[in-house]
Amino acid sequence: MAERDFIARLLAPLAATPAARGLTDDAAVWTPPIGRQLVFTHDILAAGIHYLPDDPPSDVAWKLLAVNLSDLAAMAATPAGVLLGLGLSAAEDDSWRSAFVAGLGRALAHFGTALWGGDTVTGLDRAVLGLTAIGWVEPGHALGRVGAQIGDALYVSGSIGGAGLGLAVARGARPFDKTLLNRFRRPTPRLALGAALGGLASAGMDVSDGLLIDADRLAAASAVGLAITLDSVPLALPAENLAEVMAQVTAGDDYELLFTAPPGTDMAALATATKTPVTRIGTVVHGSGLRLTLAGQPVPLPGRLGWEHA
Repeated sequence: MAERDFIARLLAPLAATPAARGLTDDAAVWTPPIGRQLVFTHDILAAGIHYLPDDPPSDVAWKLLAVNLSDLAAMAATPAGVLLGLGLSAAEDDSWRSAFVAGLGRALAHFGTALWGGDTVTGLDRAVLGLTAIGWVEPGHALGRVGAQIGDALYVSGSIGGAGLGLAVARGARPFDKTLLNRFRRPTPRLALGAALGGLASAGMDVSDGLLIDADRLAAASAVGLAITLDSVPLALPAENLAEVMAQVTAGDDYELLFTAPPGTDMAALATATKTPVTRIGTVVHGSGLRLTLAGQPVPLPGRLGWEHA
């Protein structure tokens, strides 16, 4: 399928909002809500690195959108539209493209955002898929990694480690488990919780590379220490020993929100209002880096805190 046909037949029907201008122009034109600040993010998924070659194309599309929307959620932003950049190889044939676009359409509808435009290119050795997400936030409500204060509580949404276990399922290293597989292939950005945290949380980010490594990044940005009680971390599966705990808290791709909030914040009410599980896992303390305990005993930091590109 030629690029012109791919855009006209498959992508243009998804670009139904005025900002997209029917994908007939070189750029989108969007009028943001009055008095709002704009938030931009861009993430890339590469075949064989961020997803497996035999992952369903519809799930790849879902993940591409979800990981970018998770970055907006981490900033307390509401998504408005996205720009798509597809670098494709010979492996992404017409059938793959059709399934990808169908999955993208379902994901856009599910998360209430819109396709505004983008670009495609073919002939790469392997697929590299990019997406830029644009959102908005009330002035002064954008959440960032800087701002955690001594004595604040440390929270995480949902559960941790499920995507890492799901990757093992996808690779055939664990028995089939649809729930875990979906945690890897179809993450859920915490948009409602993220928007509610604006102006309430003191610092925050999403957990993309592993709970420990991202907590360490938050601590460094805020110039504080984080005391984490590993017993309190909501693991995707119960752990029988420290090694199993560490495997889950250093696994990536969970796309949960990790954030701090002042003492006395009614987090139970916020969790109920946003229909999102939230668990306190630690406290902001003096110093730097992470301090881990399990069953009341100090735990040394592992040599690898999470995923890092070489």
